[in-house]
Amino acid sequence: MPLYLIRFSYTPEAWAKLVKEPEDRRETIGALLEAAGGKLHGLWYAFGDHDGYVLGEAPDNTSAASALLAVAGSGAFRSLSTTVLLTVEETLDALRGAQSIAYRPPGGITTACLQSCASSPGRCRRL
Repeated sequence: MPLYLIRFSYTPEAWAKLVKEPEDRRETIGALLEAAGGKLHGLWYAFGDHDGYVLGEAPDNTSAASALLAVAGSGAFRSLSTTVLLTVEETLDALRGAQSIAYRPPGGITTACLQSCASSPGRCRRL
């Protein structure tokens, strides 16, 4: 199952509620992910740009989005962002796939053209 890294920051009101009645949010987050067919791998609080991080899994992006939309709609978060994580194997597959895909940066020439015209780049046309 795909893994997701979720970064969040609570609103001041949410922090005030947690200060008044401290609770371990792993149970709530775990149940949320399980309802979407996934699993909680961990919850961490942090100093810095985000108040905390969640590592979880879900069957697919739609299931993950459903869970996150329920969370975002609660109003308890100042910010909420998600990154889909790739395994090393998925990244290696992507790197292999990139070998056969040409890309032309703005104002540049295609990578395929650079490869075929390495000795005479002036022959390559700009696309």
